[in-house]
Amino acid sequence: MISSLRGVVSHVGLTSAVIDVHGLGMLIQATPQTLATLRTGNEAFIHTAMIVREDSMTLYGFTDADQREVFEILLGVSGVGPRIALAVLAVHTPEAIRVAASSGDDKAFSKVSGIGPKGARRIVLELADKLVPHGSVENPAAPRWQEQVLAAMTGLGWSEKDATAAIEDTAAEYPDIAAAGNVGEILKLTLRRLGTDGARTASRRKAG
Repeated sequence: MISSLRGVVSHVGLTSAVIDVHGLGMLIQATPQTLATLRTGNEAFIHTAMIVREDSMTLYGFTDADQREVFEILLGVSGVGPRIALAVLAVHTPEAIRVAASSGDDKAFSKVSGIGPKGARRIVLELADKLVPHGSVENPAAPRWQEQVLAAMTGLGWSEKDATAAIEDTAAEYPDIAAAGNVGEILKLTLRRLGTDGARTASRRKAG
């Protein structure tokens, strides 16, 4: 099994990257957050997990061993394959996943694209005694882009509670855009989620 790679990054795509290890190009699948740490031409060290199937061998890459550990534990859940496990890590940090699993927070998993309410409950039930939090992440610091989008939305008249919930839903639905921290695009998508004309709706709320 290949548990890690060290080499020069030769390509970075939207969902994968290629690392040149002594002339051998190794393709890895990874989350947007992991791919964002890679730069073409620079040396990189990536923790990996290899999934071997009858017709394929696929490498999944992670910035640290903790991500890989949670990924492999998620694969032990009925109905969770590599794609879903990677999607969970694209939305939540390993520690947030531990907290959600141990506290029975199935809604945290249902925010991930591809996981419905039943699947989220199954994940919580099967991971309850397998993932123990290392520390508290109940109130993690908001990313800079989230603060900016929240400020824009409250300025338009939305309540902080409604705006925060909508922003979190948008980030869950569009993890690539959230990882890139594109404030304008996230704001547009969030306002679209709340209504086609957020400013006008907000004005009506103020008037009411």
